[in-house]
Amino acid sequence: MSDGNTMKDRALRYHSNPTPGKIAISVTTATENADDLALAYSPGVGEPVKEISRDPALAYDYTSKGNLVGVVSNGTAILGLGNLGALASKPVMEGKALLFKRFANVDCFDIEVTTQDVEEFITVVANIAPTFGGINLEDIGAPHCFEIERRLKDMLDIPVFHDDQHGTAIVTAAGLLNALELRGKKIEDAKLVCLGAGAAATAIMILLLELGLNKDNIYMVDSKGIIHSDREGLTAEKAMFVQTTNKRTLAEACEDADVFIGVSGANLLDEQSLKNMGPNPVVFAMANPDPEISPPKAIEVRDDVIMATGRSDYPNQVNNVLCFPFIFRGALDVHASEINEEMKMAAVHAISALAKEPVPAEVLAAYPGVTSLEFGPQYIIPKPLDPRLLKAVATAVAQAAIDSGVARKHTIPSYD
Repeated sequence: MSDGNTMKDRALRYHSNPTPGKIAISVTTATENADDLALAYSPGVGEPVKEISRDPALAYDYTSKGNLVGVVSNGTAILGLGNLGALASKPVMEGKALLFKRFANVDCFDIEVTTQDVEEFITVVANIAPTFGGINLEDIGAPHCFEIERRLKDMLDIPVFHDDQHGTAIVTAAGLLNALELRGKKIEDAKLVCLGAGAAATAIMILLLELGLNKDNIYMVDSKGIIHSDREGLTAEKAMFVQTTNKRTLAEACEDADVFIGVSGANLLDEQSLKNMGPNPVVFAMANPDPEISPPKAIEVRDDVIMATGRSDYPNQVNNVLCFPFIFRGALDVHASEINEEMKMAAVHAISALAKEPVPAEVLAAYPGVTSLEFGPQYIIPKPLDPRLLKAVATAVAQAAIDSGVARKHTIPSYD
């Protein structure tokens, strides 16, 4: 019998008390008297209505659009739990809204759409998009997520961002650049194995290619083994990473590799594969809740490894919260029409650079038992509770939006 203190017990209490759920709506204007109500609704509300009808851009001045993100899911890929449906995704979407508000003061509506039909989903999101300054797609299974994001980006004049793809890619890239630097290696020369071939894996590889990774040095491995030129029935995304090779297994792919990136499942990187890697390997084992190989086991096998996981109880946590609130913050503040490659790249370099700065005491205080953090193998990316992320990432993203021509406002807040 449970003593009431298991993770399940505590999580269910957290989500039900003091009120069900994790988010609420608050009033931001005066509502104290009849005149206030006349301004808030009829007849006063008619004046901004007419102004927005005349110039739609004024919605940013007279409504909450400019600080409002829609977090949208159909529940087809909820965390590591799979396709459990739209309603079951609501706790995650509320959690996403909580993180937006907590870390970047961005307001959110969570939208759970009960369809797994691509056309219907796209139609729903496109038709509600005028409400928002940006759309965060979440927990949508591959390969549909690729088409959904691509088409919505083409249709809408606000940022559309699938965080499972691009957030993971941005934080991974930031940490990997630092890990390679510590090992005296260049990304252009790195040999890389990617275990997993879904949305996150594809986005990570595409971003790393833009950072200089050589496509010929990538071995992508899915449940059937290495993606090679004799494979049939590959999706367009997998076909991008076909290798002409006689190698077939993960262990063979890992021979002399510099980097292993796992976005797959628990305990899938065996000891032999890790032993096969080259000197001073970098291992990002990011499956949640259990990584492809645990850091203690990896270090036991290779004492020269730099490890990162998706978990908070090990060093070097690859966590999307390091980027998505601040990317949207910067994009919203300059009324960006999209989140483009320049903005993603700006976020990568801002996160990477912050890890090299002295860590203030307030960050250490947020992590019991941590007395110091210094750039090195145990600290290659900032901690999620580092308040400096807001200014560093949002400023860089906003400036990149301006420089790349997708901003409709050219003044960047100070974020102090």
